[in-house]
Amino acid sequence: MIKIKSEREIELMRQTCKLAADTLKYIESKLEIGMSTEEVNTLCHNFILEHNAIPAPLNYHGFPKSVCTSLNEVICHGIPNEKDILKDGDILNIDVTTILNNYHGDTNKTFLIGNVDPEIIKLVDITKHCLEESIKVSKAGARLGDIGACIQEIAEGHGYSVVREYCGHGIGRDFHEDPQVLHYGKKGTGVELKPGMTFTIEPMINLGKRHCKLLNDGWTVITEDKKPSAQFEHTILITEGDAEILTL
Repeated sequence: MIKIKSEREIELMRQTCKLAADTLKYIESKLEIGMSTEEVNTLCHNFILEHNAIPAPLNYHGFPKSVCTSLNEVICHGIPNEKDILKDGDILNIDVTTILNNYHGDTNKTFLIGNVDPEIIKLVDITKHCLEESIKVSKAGARLGDIGACIQEIAEGHGYSVVREYCGHGIGRDFHEDPQVLHYGKKGTGVELKPGMTFTIEPMINLGKRHCKLLNDGWTVITEDKKPSAQFEHTILITEGDAEILTL
């Protein structure tokens, strides 16, 4: 069942989503070559706690850390650790979800570390563009398929592929609610968007083929061909007009 949020719930969503966004801005100022993803996790964890909130990923279905850190060929759900050291030319996605006043805010961004290959910079830029353009079509009366079709057209038009095994999702009191928001599809299909819906859009775009592989840790997802993958995510609110990006 898709939950339509009340005005009170929407205000609480704005607060937790702002904190999630602020966490990403904070960690961006700290990123540097030689840093471990464990350090990234610790900084984000402490920042969230200092703002009287909870990092949602920690212990979620057994996930051991407070944020996801996905390096280079890691598509999503990378586990922070001391061995993953940021190197010149890396790309790093940091996925933050906060719980504040019992509501979730979810956002992620792919960061460039040092001097990144222009081919990979373009992948990151186009992935961000996919998210931005898909938000523009997320209006009351539109369909979920419009979102996926928009992302797929842009990504494949640049020769990239769209990960299909993982998707966006409704969000609110629960981390993952209905509906599932696919990043591929056909215009005019799927659930109709209505004011009061809150959900994430989080396209995962690969430089190579779309196929992925789950590692033995049960979380980390990598590209099968080991080529880089980029991702961006916002939590949005459907309104009577343009969608409101809650995680800005």
